[in-house]
Amino acid sequence: MSTPPTDGPDWRPVRRLRAHEEVLARIEEQITAGRLRPGDRLPGERQLAESLGVSRASVREALRVLEAMGVLVSSTGRGPDAGAVLAGRPAEALGDVLRLHVGLAHFSMHDIVETRRVIETWAARSAAEHAGPEHLARLRDAVGRMSAPDLTPDQFNAADTDFHIVLAEASGNSVVATLMHGLRDAVGRHAVEAVERLGWPESAAALREDHDRILAAVESGRPDDAAEAVHDHLRRSYPEG
Repeated sequence: MSTPPTDGPDWRPVRRLRAHEEVLARIEEQITAGRLRPGDRLPGERQLAESLGVSRASVREALRVLEAMGVLVSSTGRGPDAGAVLAGRPAEALGDVLRLHVGLAHFSMHDIVETRRVIETWAARSAAEHAGPEHLARLRDAVGRMSAPDLTPDQFNAADTDFHIVLAEASGNSVVATLMHGLRDAVGRHAVEAVERLGWPESAAALREDHDRILAAVESGRPDDAAEAVHDHLRRSYPEG
């Protein structure tokens, strides 16, 4: 009988009353310690329950919570195919959570735009210093898609979203990129409405010019100009913000 690897997950029995919360805590411990990573498969429900000393119902409830959070993807099967897989999609999960809370809290458009302004002006400044060839190519592609004939507001917003997410990724800060992705997912409908409110399709040319200006500043490595261009773009897109 083989000895389990010492660097594998270290499952400790659960002692407290709300067992599913402790199951969540144990799984979080393994993720934080680096023993579980995206793509890894959790033990099957029965095995995990036995390892943690809890009921299968407690394990099942914890896994449902993690799946709703976007941390796990359910998997069916037996043997090596049993158990759920760590998904590791923080941006999408954050978008789901933010979308609900934006609706529940009725955040003002001013607060949302101000948050974008803080994140994106910093991201643009940093992107002008760190953007590589791949990021620049993706930014150019997004701007090019904004010039397609017979573009709808939804299609424009999709290209616009890609542009701003790539800009955040080009900053070199993965947390900023994740926050930007989640925020844009959460307020996507507001972005489309903003484009329509400016007067579609007449507004398209001015908005494309904004993105051209941001891209030119990033390409030429001018951080202050890039930040100013993003600030002006958001002010044009959301004059009420």
